[in-house]
Amino acid sequence: MFQVLSDPQKKAVYDQYGEEGLSDMPPPGSTASNNGRAGGFNPRNAEDIFAEFFGSSPFGFGSAGGPGRSTRFQSDGGGMFGGFGGNNGSDNNIFRTYSDGTAPKKPPPVESKLPCTLEELYSGSTRKMKISRSIVDANGRQAQETEILTIVVKPGWKKGTKIKFPDKGNEQVNQLAADLVFVIDEKPHDLFKRDGNDLMTSRSVTLAEAIGGTTVNVDTLDGRNVSVGVTEIVSPGYELVVPGEGMPIAKEPRTRGDLRIKFDVQFPTRLTNDQKSALKRALAG
Repeated sequence: MFQVLSDPQKKAVYDQYGEEGLSDMPPPGSTASNNGRAGGFNPRNAEDIFAEFFGSSPFGFGSAGGPGRSTRFQSDGGGMFGGFGGNNGSDNNIFRTYSDGTAPKKPPPVESKLPCTLEELYSGSTRKMKISRSIVDANGRQAQETEILTIVVKPGWKKGTKIKFPDKGNEQVNQLAADLVFVIDEKPHDLFKRDGNDLMTSRSVTLAEAIGGTTVNVDTLDGRNVSVGVTEIVSPGYELVVPGEGMPIAKEPRTRGDLRIKFDVQFPTRLTNDQKSALKRALAG
């Protein structure tokens, strides 16, 4: 028994398994068996055991897969081993490889003007735009690609409205594709000028019409003809407002702004004496 207690390995076996455990220990110089209870004292350390099952050790700082490689891993679970078996079979990719490089950057969007007539912005329209852009093919080489984009212009859209097509700009190696953005621009119109949601136009009337009243006809942007009666005296700076005949409001398509008509009074260049006298008498009171 003294020999047992003086031998650290035998003492440990005796403390745990008693004399029966000592009988299972292999003689000096022989290989231990994993079948006996004393086999748990195989002098292999935890690092060797892990390497046997997984090909590498989690305790050392060497690279996985042999010399010269430096693969880093991320665990999906908690704990030392990242939750082996802890995902209920929902994710077999326990380790994920990180990229050693920086993430590709996205360049600023590429903007292009989209000229529209007031008629298109009044009623809405659909535009087809053919683009040609540079891409990176499956082999990592630059190539050209042609595509037709459909742009739906909504009624009431204003100058400066942007329509975005994500990732439809040029693509470069090691760089994400840029976004393509079309910016609404208004073409000048012969009859109307836009002021927010209102439409402005002008008409000329004679002095007699300005004083005695008249009717003006306005061709709208959607092809209708609106008759507007002028019953008030048209003085300098006078503006006639026709409610609901302006531009559609984008967020409320059934609601429109106003039509505002400004007048230019045409004074006669010549009057006879009788005409002058008649005007004086008419305006004297």
